[in-house]
Order: sequence, then C-alpha cells, then structure tokens
Amino acid sequence: MGVRCVAIRTCGRGKIDPGFRMAAAGVAVVALLSAALALYGPPLDAVLQRTFSLHKEPLEKDMESTLQLVRNIIPALSAEKHKGQHGRIGVVGGCQEYTGAPYFAAISALKVGADLSHVFCAREAAPVIKSYSPELIVHPVLDSPSAVEEVEKWLPRLHTLVVGPGLGRDGLLLDNVKGVLEASRARGVPVIIDADGLWLIAQQPALVQGYQKAILTPNHMEFSRLYEAVLRGPVDSSDPRGSVLKLSQALGNVTVVQKGAHDLITDGQQVLECSQEGSSRRCGGQGDLLSGALGVMVHWALLAGPDKANGSNPLLLAAMGACSLTRQCNHQAFQKHGRSTTTTDMIAEVGAAFSRLFET
Repeated sequence: MGVRCVAIRTCGRGKIDPGFRMAAAGVAVVALLSAALALYGPPLDAVLQRTFSLHKEPLEKDMESTLQLVRNIIPALSAEKHKGQHGRIGVVGGCQEYTGAPYFAAISALKVGADLSHVFCAREAAPVIKSYSPELIVHPVLDSPSAVEEVEKWLPRLHTLVVGPGLGRDGLLLDNVKGVLEASRARGVPVIIDADGLWLIAQQPALVQGYQKAILTPNHMEFSRLYEAVLRGPVDSSDPRGSVLKLSQALGNVTVVQKGAHDLITDGQQVLECSQEGSSRRCGGQGDLLSGALGVMVHWALLAGPDKANGSNPLLLAAMGACSLTRQCNHQAFQKHGRSTTTTDMIAEVGAAFSRLFET
C-alpha cells in the first residue's frame, strides 16, 4: 500500500489549522477502515451485517419484548372471578415407581396460578401422591380397563392436559395414554407432552401429527430420539435452531420446546430462545415444574385472545413464560441452597419468581 504525503496547513505562529486537523483525522479513519477491509474483508463484513441486523425480528431477538407480551396474557386477580376460571389442569402420569413427577407438575400448576389441579395416575401411585399434598385431586384410574373413559369424562371440565410425568413405559399405561391423547385431540384440548409421554410419541408420531394445540418439551436425549424417529436421521448438532425448526415442521408445525443451556421454542415458523439466567444445578423434577407451569400459561394465552398477544402465536408466548419462570425459580433456589438445590426448593420460589418476572 503506497504512502500518501499531505501538506500541512498552518494558521499564525506555526499552529496547525483546526479544520485541517479534523480533516486529517477523517482521512486516517478512512485509511484504517480501508486497510481492515482489505485484510479481513469477508469476516468484518459479516460482523457488520450481524451487528446491524440484530433487531430485524424483535419477537425472536428481544426476549424482554416477548416477556412483555407474556405479561399481557396473564389474567388479573379479581374478587369477581370464581374458582376454575384461572385454570383447571389435568396431569396424566404416575405409576408405582414414579410418584414425584406428577406431583411436581400438578403442584407447580397450582403455585403458578391454576385454581384446580387433577392427577390421573395408576392405582398404586394414588395414595402416595395424595400424601404429598391435600390440594391435588387424585384419580387412581390410569391402569384400569376403563381408563380412557374415566379420563374422557373429565375432559370437558379441563382446560389443558399435561401428559407424561412419571408415566413409565408399562404397555398397559401407554395404551391407555394413547387413547387419552386421541380423545383430547378430538375435543380440541391442548396437551403438553413430556417425559415418557415423549417416548410414546417417538413410537407413534401420528398421535400429534398436525395437532397445533400440542406442545412437546424434550430434553437433549428425548429430542434426539424424537428427531431420529420423525426425520429418519441424526440431529445436526452444529445447527440446533435449524434442527428444532425441522422437527416442528415435520410434525406439522407442532410447538416444540427443546430444553437445554438455552431453551429453544418453535412453532415451525420462528424460533425463540429463552436465555433467562438459571443455574448450573441439574436435578430430577425441573422439567415437571416447567410442564405444570406451561399447562397453566397455555390456558391463559388462549383465553387472552389475539389482541393481547399482538398477533403472536399464543403457545409460543406461553412457552416463553413457562421457560423463563422455571429458570428464575432455579436461579433463586440456587442462590439459597447451592449444590443441594432440589426441585422442592425451586417450587418454593414460584411465587417470588413469578412476581419478579411478570408483576414488577
């Protein structure tokens, strides 16, 4: 690169003209930028493009804007309302081995703001789940020959179903849950599917294919199993956003919440990322808290209507709200308990976390 000589203009007593000084500074900046572009052109150009395109899609990029929409769908507390309006949630799951998961999901739904929380579980699990809390309505029907009919008669009274916590993989239970999912879909009841409910979906994706009131909440392993079952190939680990988008699209734009370091949420059209601070502590039950919270927020989002959602997909807003709340509970509990944090500690933080995120 050649060297350019510039004559220096002075004004009285040998001082450099201020105007010239500014012009020279401008020339220097241009020269430096030119050199940088010449040496690092493509990468620098890519950086600039990314910098100036950060806010092209506010809903996708700006988590705070999305949380404001979540606040819009949360119903105000009022003495004029009656029991049941803020949510009647059903949890389908619970067997002899797994009683904690359905309890965590159902009690979380109550803590978030549902009025009534039902658990449809196997007979042996019912006394144990009842012993955890007198506030849950427990139905010991899931392993009976008439399980589908027993759950179906409650569907007109329920706003959402959370399917899978503590379900296990017993053939009879899975067959009954298949019937419950079919009955729920026929009635248009929103369903959140987690844990071994996702194992069932991996075996029979047609149960949710094209049902846009279904939300799947897989963790890392569950996501890989679902992806391979539906798309007949391994997950592209280099493109997590693209992978979650493809799975949703392949299922007919079913909402998918992929839990991880950052939760990825998609309806097959856009991908939201929940980056709310949590903690490095991982223990069983956190996903159950998320599914219970999501059951409530889906009802609120659908009840609020399109005006309060500002045209956004209500299920995406519900998922962002539930993911943010779960992470905030995790963060607050970890601040108090550190390595010994459990899901019980997190559930104790629901009230304060909800207030911090959505009411301040």
